This record gives sequence, structure tokens and C-alpha cells, in this order.
Amino acid sequence: MAEQPVLTIDAIGRKCPIPIIMLAGRLREVPIGSVIAVTADDPAARSDIPSWCRLKMQQFVAEVPLQRGSAFHIRRMY
Repeated sequence: MAEQPVLTIDAIGRKCPIPIIMLAGRLREVPIGSVIAVTADDPAARSDIPSWCRLKMQQFVAEVPLQRGSAFHIRRMY
């Protein structure tokens, strides 16, 4: 079973790069090693969020399909 996010950021209806800006602004709210989720329905999020994770050395954990869009799970690494 996947680890539950300790924080979920609702970016449904927002176009990239807004979901990433929201993620970057709130990442430090969760402890290192914890999972944060971003819910987004912009198709660009599917590639943009994992790319941001690689760039920022955070761990992209999973994309979880939702009724509208997906929840993108990211583990804070530092």
C-alpha cells in the first residue's frame, strides 16, 4: 500500500506552472522523508512535476489517477 501524503495541495483547474509553484512554496511544510501530494488536471503536470522533482532532487513517488486529474506524490528528500 502506498504511503499516505501528509499534505495535499489542490491545483485542480490550474495550468502549469502554477501547480509546481504551489508545490515549491509549500514543500517545507512537511518533514524530510514525508510525502506531499499535488492534485492537478493539467496534462502538462504529468511531465512537469517529475521533471521538477529531478531538477530539485526530490523523489517523485507516484501518479495516482483521480476522478478528475491525478494526485502526484512527491517525497521531500531535504
